[in-house]
Amino acid sequence: MNSDVEIAGDPLALPHLMPPAPAHPATVAGFAGLARAIAADRPGWAPLVQYDPTTRWYHRLRTGPGYEVWLLSWLPGQGSGRHDHGHSSGVFTVLDGELTEQARGARHTLSRDAQRAFAPGYVHEVVNDSLAPAVSLHIYFPGLTAMPMHPSPAACAAVPAPLVAD
Repeated sequence: MNSDVEIAGDPLALPHLMPPAPAHPATVAGFAGLARAIAADRPGWAPLVQYDPTTRWYHRLRTGPGYEVWLLSWLPGQGSGRHDHGHSSGVFTVLDGELTEQARGARHTLSRDAQRAFAPGYVHEVVNDSLAPAVSLHIYFPGLTAMPMHPSPAACAAVPAPLVAD
């Protein structure tokens, strides 16, 4: 071998010198902290963001044991539609811009760094009502397997009840 470098000892014994892999988040607070850590790594996510004028853009940023992380962009006027996340819980964080969430009859304006957490079955709608693009980060645990859509309450009220003959 033509090398001036010699390794003393067993190179396979080095893993004990390395820090342990970070633990999987086990609580909503842990996932919220993971979202904040990813949000703080702007050079890691900002170059990936794209904008699609026809629909919301999304990109699976990473996966972990039992969870997945998604990056979404929203142009003005784009929205999610009223939906839930099946059996998944989640945390979403606004990375840039401003989004509006409507849930349980209330509207919340969410600015940069705002976070929302939700449990399975939580029905909401997210829309970019502003005049500037927005970017958000979403963590689902377990990973997202369903996103059932729900009609808006106004649409339900506008549908006449069927006539029933006696």
